[in-house]
Amino acid sequence: MRLEATEETLSQHNLDAQEAAALRLLDKAFVKGEFGRIALVSSFGADSAVLLHMLSRVKRDATVLFVDTRMLFQETLAYQLELTEKFGLTDVRRVTPDPQQVRRNDVFGRLHMNDTDSCCALRKTAPLDAVLQNFDAWITGRKRHQADTRSDLKLIEQADGRIKLNPLVFWEREDIIAYFEKYDLPRHPLVHKGFRSIGCGPCTSPVAEGEDERAGRWRGSDKTECGIHFENGRIVRTTVAA
Repeated sequence: MRLEATEETLSQHNLDAQEAAALRLLDKAFVKGEFGRIALVSSFGADSAVLLHMLSRVKRDATVLFVDTRMLFQETLAYQLELTEKFGLTDVRRVTPDPQQVRRNDVFGRLHMNDTDSCCALRKTAPLDAVLQNFDAWITGRKRHQADTRSDLKLIEQADGRIKLNPLVFWEREDIIAYFEKYDLPRHPLVHKGFRSIGCGPCTSPVAEGEDERAGRWRGSDKTECGIHFENGRIVRTTVAA
């Protein structure tokens, strides 16, 4: 007998498979310890609840690194506290920029207006890099569908001698939405205002229908990444061809 599957059924099967694969990778990383000392780095942004919820199902006391640039939306700071409590995460570590470096290089908080790369390096890349020296590997929530510049991402990568895992790399936007609905996860407050990728307040804007999810980051410039995801210790800036 030939079986007929509805689009809804197929989508559910696909989500179940994607979810199981991501959970297996997290189990290998945090329970079996196959990648050595490891941490999950989270922005507590638009999609972050998915990976954080999965982590809570695998190991609630796993290390989570939250980079607070001191220029984040207040909604993000509140969301970080909400998810941490809701998921019972017990080792969320706030990573902040060096106060002396900030006073020396961005005392008025305006560096982003004329040098976004230096601002990201000061407030995000350098602080996180310093903390990651204590780990052999780290986990991100990056996904191929987010932007053309991420279309070649791999499930497991290596950069600067450190392994990087991307458990959601093959997830589509529909998968993310379905997971939120399946587990009734709280959304970042700014998602309802059109923000689909959320970083620092001054450099993030809402996204129009049809744009890449990260189109609202550093709008009006050719900058596409904050610098956390770098190669050979250097910020990678990739310009999307017109």
